[in-house]
Amino acid sequence: MGWGAAALMLLLPATMFHLLLVARSGPARLLGLPPYLPGPEALWSPWALLLWLTWLGLQAAFYLLPARKMAEGQELKDKTRLRYPINGFQALVLTALLVGLGVSAGLPLGMLTEMLLPLAFVATLTAFIFSLLLYLKALIAPASALAPGGNSGNPIYDFFLGRELNPRICSFDCKYFCELRPGLIGWVLINLALLVQEAELRGSPSLAMWLVNGFQLLYVGDALWYEEAVLTTMDITHDGFGFMLAFGDLAWVPFTYSLQAQFLLYHPQPLELSMASVICLINAVGYCIFRGANSQKNTFRKNPSDPRVAGLETISTATGRQLLVSGWWGMVRHPNYLGDLIMALAWSLPCGVSHLLPYFYLLYFTALLVHREARDEQQCLQKYGLAWREYCRRVPYRIVPYIY
Repeated sequence: MGWGAAALMLLLPATMFHLLLVARSGPARLLGLPPYLPGPEALWSPWALLLWLTWLGLQAAFYLLPARKMAEGQELKDKTRLRYPINGFQALVLTALLVGLGVSAGLPLGMLTEMLLPLAFVATLTAFIFSLLLYLKALIAPASALAPGGNSGNPIYDFFLGRELNPRICSFDCKYFCELRPGLIGWVLINLALLVQEAELRGSPSLAMWLVNGFQLLYVGDALWYEEAVLTTMDITHDGFGFMLAFGDLAWVPFTYSLQAQFLLYHPQPLELSMASVICLINAVGYCIFRGANSQKNTFRKNPSDPRVAGLETISTATGRQLLVSGWWGMVRHPNYLGDLIMALAWSLPCGVSHLLPYFYLLYFTALLVHREARDEQQCLQKYGLAWREYCRRVPYRIVPYIY
């Protein structure tokens, strides 16, 4: 248990640095060795540290601004509910305004692309230190505040998974803040810096670079606009806040999810308008499935008698909850994952088909969603019992109709 967690704590940062190095190399081989191993001078930069801490401070300040609404989370073990500010989209808009002002005042945004390695290094360092502080904080937390999975007694495993479910400093929720703010908004900012750098190098950004930026901005904007929906996800309701989520949110998301844009800066790809139209259509189909399924689920959870979902067929469970068995959720058991995967394909296609590297996200995300789906199935079976078995009989396919 502990050995597996320790291996992942080394493997995940190593994979991230491998991707950053091979994206800028000539061959850009996903499975090849990077052209060189960076020395300490390439990884450590006080400027990168200052920039990273400023970024975290800025996003924390935006989090603390008055929110358009306060939402209540799921009921906890002690029967209380935590309150969360819904102002992530506001943070995205304010960041965009600040960056726009900076660029118009002469801020060299393209320079950010030269700092990706040291920024990724300080983000990883931050994740380790932050996880250690969270682990120490959890030692004095009451038993009711601990996550179901993160208090096994094995310190390495608990450090990795996270012991405390909702670590807070006063009303500042550390996990909720990290989940959608610094990493997601940082991802689109890195994408934009890569687009600006390409314009400086080649006179104008390529069509492929515009598509990748547009698709991923839509995805991030959607996540932040529907921020309240994250309160019912496994990350918030079930998983503790340890290295797995801290590293994933702060380092893995911005530096590996921007891989397609990184690849395009160093390996420009021609893209015909007809092919670009097909790729836009693929992304639109994926987004419609993803958003349609999530909106249907969230509407039903909030108010089952809402006219938009009142006519849908359901299965009653012993817990009193209803399981949707028609609409998007009658097609496959996880239609939101299907939409996610179709979008992931659309993000990779502008990079052409000569390299496997830009498809890393699609491969990784497929593995992640299959694993997450298996975990969801296990939890739903424990929670709903016979009703879940009936649902599985009625909806036999997990993610892809007629295939899986």
